[in-house]
Amino acid sequence: MFQILVVDDDRSIRFFVKEALELNHYTVYTAKDGKEALDIFDNNHIDLVIVDIMMPNMDGYEFTKAIRLIDSELPILMVSAKQLAEDRKKGFIAGIDDYMVKPIDLEELLLHVKALLRRYKIASERQIEIGDVVLNYDAYTVSKNDEVIELPQKEFLLLYKLLSYPDKIFTRIQLMDEIWGVDCDTGWETLTVHINRLRKKFEGWPEFEIESIRGLGYKAVRKI
Repeated sequence: MFQILVVDDDRSIRFFVKEALELNHYTVYTAKDGKEALDIFDNNHIDLVIVDIMMPNMDGYEFTKAIRLIDSELPILMVSAKQLAEDRKKGFIAGIDDYMVKPIDLEELLLHVKALLRRYKIASERQIEIGDVVLNYDAYTVSKNDEVIELPQKEFLLLYKLLSYPDKIFTRIQLMDEIWGVDCDTGWETLTVHINRLRKKFEGWPEFEIESIRGLGYKAVRKI
């Protein structure tokens, strides 16, 4: 079970966020400021932090910087009433992974939490699991039960990128820059060829598929 630390000086927000998370089977710790949160962090395993900005003793920016000195990978979601772009930028510079504006929509909060934890799990384990399908980043393999398919590097990285963010649309430029590099002179037809190869290799696999988004690019859809 994932363990989440909620840091906010507003008691009612701590209560409602904690209740919503626990109803979704997360273990939740709460703290009213950054200093109290660091004490909890030092004595417990934490998988994700939800932190406010404006708090006494140690604000959200200071707390985030302190956490990043200890753990560079831990997902941090900043939730604040501050809506200016400068506040968001300051948060990302401090080391957060995501930002939400108050008042909190609890359903949206849960979606952010699930997405951050999924990416954290993928990053730490270096593999993606979709039912019986396993993508192993270290071996460039896609396996299902006893069947193992070893992919060329570019094909694997392309599939891994798309399946790391299911239902997210990536433009052709984004995928070319990510997989082939921004200085590469390869044309878009190379991307199309790789997508078609992946579709052919995994044709009939019900767990996922790659969809074309007309005029934009591609997205992966997880079917289970």
